[in-house]
Amino acid sequence: MGTATAERTAAREGAGGRTLRSPGAAWCAGLLLAGVSAVVGFRAADSDGVTPVPQLLAFLPWLLAPTGLALLFAFLARWRVGLVWGVLALGAIAWFIEPYGRISAPTGAPLAELRVMTSDVRLGRGADALVHVIRRERPDIVFVQECDDGCLSALEDAFGERDLPYRRAAEAGGPKGSVILSRYPLRAAAGVPGTLGMPGAVADVNGHAVRLQLAHPVPPLPGRLGAWRGELGALRDYAAASDEPTVLAGDFNASQDHAAFRRVLDAGLNDGARLAGQARAPSWPARTAPALGAQIDHVLVSRDFSANRASFVRIAGSGHRALIVDVTLHRRG
Repeated sequence: MGTATAERTAAREGAGGRTLRSPGAAWCAGLLLAGVSAVVGFRAADSDGVTPVPQLLAFLPWLLAPTGLALLFAFLARWRVGLVWGVLALGAIAWFIEPYGRISAPTGAPLAELRVMTSDVRLGRGADALVHVIRRERPDIVFVQECDDGCLSALEDAFGERDLPYRRAAEAGGPKGSVILSRYPLRAAAGVPGTLGMPGAVADVNGHAVRLQLAHPVPPLPGRLGAWRGELGALRDYAAASDEPTVLAGDFNASQDHAAFRRVLDAGLNDGARLAGQARAPSWPARTAPALGAQIDHVLVSRDFSANRASFVRIAGSGHRALIVDVTLHRRG
């Protein structure tokens, strides 16, 4: 009988022999911290891992919630190891929430100011709302993803002869259609190949050539991680292929917490939203943003640009908020 009592007592003890007030709470804390630590570990290792890690990495800042809950359980259970573990996990998440990489302001004289907009209109369902937002915001260059034939027709009817008369499109149905609209003349350029349409162009901005590339890699769904990594890698190669002024914008289906996206930034680009102080503003899903979500829609610019303002705008019918960034092209110093 004494042996059985000792075994029950040992089962309730934590590290260092301290008796746990609630073993069940300790188990809950341990499970939560194990899951959070796995995701944060892949972030620290600069890897996107395998499903479900890439999907969870998109929401890395929100891992603060289960970590806080785990700390509560550890406190209720009087589990010292869990308390220390939870504090360390909180510190790691806080560290990685900081915007990625270093940025520096261009030193050359300003040459042109541009308003750049990107919007995923969800199979064309947000096209009518996008037309109204474009008329209100008056962007100079617009990148539109999931723009089907009806979406292209609506944009052509609204802006084809004025405001945004130049365009380069990947004409296709469903999510594969995309288009770049511009106030400035465009000349043809090879787009980045991918499952979804990603057209490219070169804009003549007041006599200065600016490379434009629409981004829309496939989402990191189970079974498609290889394609997702490969298409983000192709966008990275595009960014690294030239040192000309560049704007790369669209629905990247990736955030700064994904290693594949950080490698695109490492090719010499800055995130326009970050430059304008909106590094963590969510763009998707629109129904829960800004309270909950991830920033997977981006306007990336070469280091020839500064950014003055960024805003996220709801587009009725779309699952994404549109991103508008005011940028300035500078002469190279």
